[in-house]
Amino acid sequence: MIKLGYLVASLGVASVVLVGTVGRARAADEWFVLGEQTIKSADPSVEIKSEGSRWQKDIKQARISAEGADVEITKVVLHWDNRPDDTIANVGVLKSGGQTAPNDAPGLKARLTSVTVQYKILGDAPTAKLKVWGFD
Repeated sequence: MIKLGYLVASLGVASVVLVGTVGRARAADEWFVLGEQTIKSADPSVEIKSEGSRWQKDIKQARISAEGADVEITKVVLHWDNRPDDTIANVGVLKSGGQTAPNDAPGLKARLTSVTVQYKILGDAPTAKLKVWGFD
């Protein structure tokens, strides 16, 4: 009878620990800035390097946002560590404050080392800011 009580108590503790672990794993699933760069209308492209440790660069998805001006993006190259690069052509116009659709990392997760963007700033703005976002 006493052994049954210990069994029930230990199952209860195990289930609380398991639920707590799952809750923390879901809380980590969020978008964060991997890198950002101010771009100039005189330049045709920019390479934005990912910041942080190798674990911070390990992401499930990536996207780009623009601030300060509308930016026409003609080509994006996602440079992955130990994976082939992903090239996305004809992305289109990214409105100021807008973002691209997310791109999945190869496999379940991968380390994004940098992103190369070919662009043209629209209008009379001399600069804009591009941000590379990661989802983990």
